[in-house]
Amino acid sequence: MDSLFRIAIDSMSGDNGFEAVVPAALMFLKEHNDSILILVGDEIKLNAELEKHKQVNNERLIVKHATQVVTMDEAPAVALRGKKDSSMRVAINLVKSGDADAAVSAGNTGALMATGRFVLRMLPGIDRPAICTAIPAADGHTYMLDLGANIDSSSEHLYQFAVMGSELVSAIDGLPKPKVGLLNIGQEDIKGNEQVKAAHERLQGGEFNYIGFVEGDDIFHGDVDVIVCDGFVGNVALKTTEGLAKMLSQELKRGYKKNIFSKLAALVSYPVLKAFSRRFDHRRYNGASFLGLKGIVIKSHGGADSVAFANAISIARKAVMEKVPSRIEKHLQKHLVD
Repeated sequence: MDSLFRIAIDSMSGDNGFEAVVPAALMFLKEHNDSILILVGDEIKLNAELEKHKQVNNERLIVKHATQVVTMDEAPAVALRGKKDSSMRVAINLVKSGDADAAVSAGNTGALMATGRFVLRMLPGIDRPAICTAIPAADGHTYMLDLGANIDSSSEHLYQFAVMGSELVSAIDGLPKPKVGLLNIGQEDIKGNEQVKAAHERLQGGEFNYIGFVEGDDIFHGDVDVIVCDGFVGNVALKTTEGLAKMLSQELKRGYKKNIFSKLAALVSYPVLKAFSRRFDHRRYNGASFLGLKGIVIKSHGGADSVAFANAISIARKAVMEKVPSRIEKHLQKHLVD
């Protein structure tokens, strides 16, 4: 049992709580026999849900009791000071103590970031954590950061995000020198605000594969592996992408149901539609890494269903396997100036 990966799950947070988490945990364990999941939350509710699935005696599912829950609209400072026995806090504490290798939560992003930073602390040379996830692109995916942890980011923060994103993609995707781009409103040096211009100059002197400014449409071209931006811009881009994917899916369904001819066309093109739907299913991309912490914390979408949450757990497992925090720390001094 000691050789297995141990992942702590905040089982009470998010829109769906334990009713999504428990089925997600079972999906994950069915696919991965090298992991133990620690379900953190109300043990009565969790055991009742496990009983429904006939999994009470599953040795790879451990229930850890927590008496409190951080709500989605709770101020981070209130959650940090007033809810020390929340399922979120206990899950992160397990990472700090070494009883878990990673924590996964669908809870309040601000509270999760504040708690992770307070409990686990930052890696030397990193000022702020950044949220990073993959977005579907041509022939693969593109990683973006920051996606909402930091609304205002200095040029130094953007540089640090580039270092962390490059190391994450190198670890997760096995790319020795991922291509890193800085999101801007144009590719010319004269464009952008002062922070972006200063970060551009700094990145040009870095020891990684910086390809310069990229624009919004480059997110989906597949010509860049890591796109760096501040949290305000990144979060808007992410939500826009999710909204567009949902709108396209709804319009396709509506169009194919319009009349008998469109229904016949749908039948003929079903294999293509199925592949399209799977390719751009946002649930397959659920799970964002909080980079810069001295430990692994994965943020799931608050409204994630079981399929999406299971994917977030899988991302945590991959980060543990590839020892992402230690890789970032190992390479920090190569990139960052004291």
